[in-house]
Amino acid sequence: MKIALITDDGKTISQHFGRAQYYLVATLENGQIVNREMRDKLGHSHFASQPHEEDKTGQPHGMDADSHNKHLQMSETITDCEALLCRGMGRGAYESMKIRNIRPMVTDIASIDEAIIAYVNGQIVDHIEKLH
Repeated sequence: MKIALITDDGKTISQHFGRAQYYLVATLENGQIVNREMRDKLGHSHFASQPHEEDKTGQPHGMDADSHNKHLQMSETITDCEALLCRGMGRGAYESMKIRNIRPMVTDIASIDEAIIAYVNGQIVDHIEKLH
């Protein structure tokens, strides 16, 4: 099993999915971490040069088709992961991960190692109230 965690330093989970620079992908076997891999992550800065059109469908911010496409591009490098742990993200990104069959989890745990242990033990809480 592989899980992805958003990070800027490889030790702590970043507070904002769109701004994080990397994914730390942890491979787990029998509840133990057997491999860690840092993967580059597309973020808001990668899309800054693209035109941003106002949403005319009445969808909340981040829920329109253009945003969904960007979220899918951001998750392209973690399609082999079953879950994505972060400390904050938009509702649109959260829903896009679910469509991609990656379980998004918004945690209040900052330490990557602590969050992995909590996830493995089924003790991590998904704080959807932190979605924006």
